[in-house]
Amino acid sequence: MFAELFRIGRRRALQGAAALLVALGLLVWWLAPFGETSPSGSITFSTGVKSGVYERYGELLKDDLARDLPRMSIGLQTSQGSQENIARVATGESDFTIATADAVATYMKEGKPGADRLRGCARLYDDYVQLVTARSSDIRSVADLRGKKVGVGQGKSGVRLVADQLLTAARIDPAHDITPVSAGIDTMPGRLETGDLDAFFWSGGLPTSVVQKLSERFDIRLVPLDSALISRLHAAGETASRYYRSAEMPADAYRKAQQGTAVPTVAVANLLITTDRTGAELTERFTRTVIGSRDRIGDQVHPAQLVDLRTAIYTDPLPLHEGAKRYYRSAKP
Repeated sequence: MFAELFRIGRRRALQGAAALLVALGLLVWWLAPFGETSPSGSITFSTGVKSGVYERYGELLKDDLARDLPRMSIGLQTSQGSQENIARVATGESDFTIATADAVATYMKEGKPGADRLRGCARLYDDYVQLVTARSSDIRSVADLRGKKVGVGQGKSGVRLVADQLLTAARIDPAHDITPVSAGIDTMPGRLETGDLDAFFWSGGLPTSVVQKLSERFDIRLVPLDSALISRLHAAGETASRYYRSAEMPADAYRKAQQGTAVPTVAVANLLITTDRTGAELTERFTRTVIGSRDRIGDQVHPAQLVDLRTAIYTDPLPLHEGAKRYYRSAKP
């Protein structure tokens, strides 16, 4: 009798264990759909100049990518800015980057290496052109830069591209009518403060932390870029100019510098870009992480708060990558 009871109990225990294993298997299948595996390997994200928005954004995004792509090693590369970023991705030196739409359009028009392979993942946030000078300066417009020592961004930056366009629109030769200083946002504020620069151009999200900090220790002004200048910019018919729009820096972007006054300026969209060499699944997951990290990153990099799922698909002049299309289809409300 005892042996019979033992056999029954053992059989029931085995049946229970089997049922538990089946249930666990179903749970794993439900949580991780059949056939879907996390991409593995390594990718490089080209960011920007030290102390700039691109660099800080990349540092914060890396944390979220490490969580969402646990089998992928993510490396960051600093750069001079948009123009260098585009060249790196187009030629395979980097896998993903951020760049302004005007710089992308210019690279494509010039038929530079790999231009036809570039693809868009998301429209992110707008950069605002900021022409910064000392409050005591006599510079009140771009035309007043004639004969001045001006920071125009590094040679491969988006800042340099838009600075040259604006100077030309103001009938100033960027090479001869000013003393152009090739420098990044990591050094230009300090050089303005010491008098080594009369003014500098910057193009970035609002507020840019180093400009904010400069305004808190040194009296600066933001020089208006008015609608007449922007009209001349558009009339020039350059490829880049169609991506510039009139905008305003809100009065509270840099409170001390603006003293309650909004400042007219030029804005241009930033794009998350890759190439057709990047796999669809990796691109889909990368794009998902970028959109999903908006609020967390936005707590520290304010422009990231402006990433919007409704407008992210508009990556003109680039076609959307197939992986990004998959994400937007899945995320559609």
